[in-house]
Amino acid sequence: MMSMRRLRKHKLHVQDTDLDVTPFMNLMIVLVPVLLLSMVFTHTSIIELDFPAADSSSSVNPEAVHLEVIVREDFLRIADGRGGKIKDLPKVGGEHNYDALSLVMQELKRRTPDKRDITILLEIDTDYQTLVSVMDKVRSFQVYQALDVVNAELFPIISLGDTPAVEDTKSVSQST
Repeated sequence: MMSMRRLRKHKLHVQDTDLDVTPFMNLMIVLVPVLLLSMVFTHTSIIELDFPAADSSSSVNPEAVHLEVIVREDFLRIADGRGGKIKDLPKVGGEHNYDALSLVMQELKRRTPDKRDITILLEIDTDYQTLVSVMDKVRSFQVYQALDVVNAELFPIISLGDTPAVEDTKSVSQST
């Protein structure tokens, strides 16, 4: 009989307890806004372009240097805008040689440090990635400065246009 009393007494003391979720809710109330504020939803870069006016040819200084990058399917041509070719860069491994383009742009910047504008001339069927890659290479290049990588400015003012209709493409394979 004693054991029955113990059993009943033990059963009387056992109660269903509720789980206290208040500390967890407090944590969520603080944590969710902090995590949402630290997220980057979209990262948008804007590149400003200059489109030349139709009547701008009358005010062009003939002495001024006018740099052009002509993007063709098989090569890139860097020209001075007065019909003179500076350098042709044929494709390497089926892709445009963007590293060589960057080196040529760096050399041109050393020769003309005050020049900030350049014109990129594209064929009609030039894909978007090629345009963006060429724009990136003519705008700036990466340089190491005090143990950091920084972008050094080349020609940040970019104008777009169509490639000339007639061009001597045979000289590409002979000139490089």
